[in-house]
Amino acid sequence: MKHIVAIQGIKGSFHHQVAQDFFSEDVAVLECRSFQDVVNSLLAGTSTDAVMAIENSIAGSIIPNYALIDEYDLNIEGEYYLPISQNLMVLPGQKLEDLKEVWSHPMAILQCREFFKGKEHIRLIEDDDTAGAAKRVMDEKAINVGAIASKIAANIYGLEIIAPDMQTIKDNATRFFILNTNGRSNTETPDKASVKFLTDHKRGSLAAVLNVMSDCRLNLTKIQSLPVIETPWIYSFFVDVTFKDYRHFEKAKKLLGIMAKKFEVLGEYKNMKK
Repeated sequence: MKHIVAIQGIKGSFHHQVAQDFFSEDVAVLECRSFQDVVNSLLAGTSTDAVMAIENSIAGSIIPNYALIDEYDLNIEGEYYLPISQNLMVLPGQKLEDLKEVWSHPMAILQCREFFKGKEHIRLIEDDDTAGAAKRVMDEKAINVGAIASKIAANIYGLEIIAPDMQTIKDNATRFFILNTNGRSNTETPDKASVKFLTDHKRGSLAAVLNVMSDCRLNLTKIQSLPVIETPWIYSFFVDVTFKDYRHFEKAKKLLGIMAKKFEVLGEYKNMKK
C-alpha cells in the first residue's frame, strides 16, 4: 500500500521526522497548515495516514488534538515517541556573534531560553513553525539571522548548525499518534490500546471502571478528561492501557461495554515505550 501521510507543518518539521521514522525516509507527505487541515485531508481521502502530536513530556497533553480525534472518529494505528532536539542553524559561514535575530516556534524558543541568557544582541522572533523558520532563512538568504529547528530541517534547507541540542531540558520527548480512518493497526499483536468512555455522575463510578481495568490485568499509562461540550459538567475519559495478553483486553472490553457509558476503542497498537 502506498502511504500519503498528512503532517502539520512542512518538510523538516518534527511531524515530518516522525512520518519518516514510522513509515520510511522516502514516504510521501502532505504538508498542512493546521491540525484541522490534517484531519480534513484524511476525511477527503487526499492522505491515507496522519501524524499528530498528542503530548509532550514537559508541556503535557495537547487537548485540542484529543478533541479532533474524538469528534471525527479517527483510528489510532500506532504511536511514536520522538526525543526533541532543538538546534540553532544559519546560512553557511555565519557565526553566533553575527546574529541579530533568531526565528522559531514559540515553544521551541521557550525550550531554549537558557541558551540565550547573556546574548542580549539577539532578538527572539516567534514564527508559526520551526521548519518554516529554517526555510525562510534560506529562501530570504537572511544574513545575521538564525532559526531553531530540527537537524533534518538543516539538511533539507542547506543550513549550518552552529549550536546543536541547545534545549535547556535535555530529556524532552513528544508522543505522536499515527492516525487513519480505516481501522488499520501497525501490528497484528497489539499490546497497547486507547479507549474512551463516560461514567455515571455517581460516587465511585470512575473508580469502578478503573478497578475493572486493574482486575483484567491492564496497566493504565495515561488518563485524560475532556468536557462533553453539549452536556455541561459531564466529562469523557480518554485512557491508554498496556497488556501482556490480548485476551485480558478482550475481557475488559466486554465488561467496560456494560459498565461504562459510550465505551469506544480508539485504537489498538504496539507499545513503543517499553
